[in-house]
Amino acid sequence: RETPGFAPPSRGGFAISYDSFEQLSTASNKTFSVFLVVLSICDRVHFAMYPELFSIGPFTIHTFGLMMALGFVAAGFVLHFEFKRIGLNPEYVYWLSMAAAFGGLVGSKIHYLLIHSEELASDPLSSAFSGAGLVWYGGFIGGFMAVLLTVIVLKLPRAKVADACAPALAIGYAFGRMGCFLNGDDYGRSSDLPWAMEFRDGSPPTSPGVSVQPTQLYESFSSIMIFFVLMYLRPRLKRDWSLGLVYLMMAGVERFLVEYVRFQRSGQSQQQILALSTAVIAGIVFIWVQMRPASDG
Repeated sequence: RETPGFAPPSRGGFAISYDSFEQLSTASNKTFSVFLVVLSICDRVHFAMYPELFSIGPFTIHTFGLMMALGFVAAGFVLHFEFKRIGLNPEYVYWLSMAAAFGGLVGSKIHYLLIHSEELASDPLSSAFSGAGLVWYGGFIGGFMAVLLTVIVLKLPRAKVADACAPALAIGYAFGRMGCFLNGDDYGRSSDLPWAMEFRDGSPPTSPGVSVQPTQLYESFSSIMIFFVLMYLRPRLKRDWSLGLVYLMMAGVERFLVEYVRFQRSGQSQQQILALSTAVIAGIVFIWVQMRPASDG
């Protein structure tokens, strides 16, 4: 007897049963309930910001930098596992990770300076080389270009690398947003929700007595959920490029929605347009990939 659900397209797409969606939905609801409990606890306990962990002479370990490093390590670990699974040489992960780190940092800084051109005009040297001021989409574009160049040089299959990178990007971004939370920046608008909290030592600090939405945790949680959804869909999506496109769709929708509750800042509308455009274009390409004849690859 056939399981009720989605029948596989005649041209070779993917099949996911109703029971599978129901299991995924149940797991997501349980995880979301735990997340709300954690947020409620954070609201009842004053969460101290830790922008700097410790200093040794002139050398300072920043929380955000540490979480970014952990994000790259976690992403590299996932990518290493994925490369072994699909039969690619895991040693290439090192070069791809270095390219992603370099391109991501340069791209995020360039995007930030384009949005805040007044900072570049007033103090070009300081604004260009400071550790502050990083924009996710600029980092994504810069990292993508650097990784693509590396893939071409190493002659790796682009579609398989893109699909392998999808869960790695999701888990890495979750660590990065946790760094924003510990640093007390990129928080949301003022709110009286049960889990709203103050960032008294944030960057910048919230006003005394004003609680805001912890949008950093929203994004971190969403990225973890995206990671698990991708791992769930991984054996079910048979076409090349599919997993990478699903990640772009989900990440774009997540970023578009969270911008509605983020603290107002310059370039916010641009971020939403980029996020929505990414999701829509990825969705269109995903449908094309699923519907094209199997002989096209």
